Amino acid sequence: MRLYNRVVSAGGPDLFVICKSCGSEVSPYITECPYCGNRLRKRAPKLDRDGRVAEKRRRLRSARLPRLRAGEIPGLRPDVRPYATLLLVAAGIVGALIWRTTLVVKLNLVVIGKPTGQWWKVVTAAFTYDNAGVAFAVLGTVALYGWLLERRHGPLPVLALFAIGGIGGIAVTALVYPHPTHIVLGGNGGALALLTAWTVGQVLEWRETGDTDADLIGTAVIAAVVLLMPLADPNVSWLAGGVGVLTGATVGLPLAVLRS
Repeated sequence: MRLYNRVVSAGGPDLFVICKSCGSEVSPYITECPYCGNRLRKRAPKLDRDGRVAEKRRRLRSARLPRLRAGEIPGLRPDVRPYATLLLVAAGIVGALIWRTTLVVKLNLVVIGKPTGQWWKVVTAAFTYDNAGVAFAVLGTVALYGWLLERRHGPLPVLALFAIGGIGGIAVTALVYPHPTHIVLGGNGGALALLTAWTVGQVLEWRETGDTDADLIGTAVIAAVVLLMPLADPNVSWLAGGVGVLTGATVGLPLAVLRS
C-alpha cells in the first residue's frame, strides 16, 4: 500500500509528494516527512540523468524461438516428410525387383489358392509385382495419395488403410476364390483405399464450402486406371480393388469429420 501520492510535472522531474499522515507537501527525495516524522519510503530513491526517480523495473524475458532448421522459413514449419508413404513405395519397389531375380522362390511371395498355414504370403503378395506397368500405376497412386493423406492425418491412417485395403483385399480374395492355380499379387487394393479416403475428404469439403482446389476429375481417371489393372495383369485381383474402395470410403469419412 502506498504511503504517499506523487505529483509529476509534464516532461520534468517529480515536484513533491503528499505525506499520507499530515498532508504536507514534501520533497520526493527524502525518506521521512520533516513535519510529522512519518516514514515515506525505505531508502532514498536513485535519480537518472534527467533528475527523475529511477525505479527498478522487472525485465520481461523475451520468448526464445528454437533455431531454424536448414531450409526453414521464419514463422513457417516445413511439411513433415511422409515416412509411411515412402516405406510403402520402397517396399513395393523392392518386391518388384525381387520378382525379377533368383534370390527367393517366386511362389513364396504370392498367394496361390488358399494359403493354409502360410498366411504371411498375403503380406508379401501386397508388395509383389510381376508387371512393370501395374507396379508404376499402383505405386504412383500410393505415393501421391498416401502423401496427401499423411500430410493431413499422419502416418498411422496411411498404414492402416493400406493394410486393410491391400493386404486385407488379397486375404479376402484367397478366401473367396481359393483356386489352386490362381496367383494373387499386387497392392491395387491399398492404392484404391488411399485414393478413396482422400477423395471422400475432398468431396465433403466441396459440399460444405462449395469449392475445392482438388483435381477430382484427375483423381477419377487415376481411380479408373487402377481399377482396370486386372485387365493388364490377370494376377491382380478385382475383389482386392473392391475391398480397397470400400475400405477407403469407410475409413475416409470419419477421418474427414475429425479433420473438420
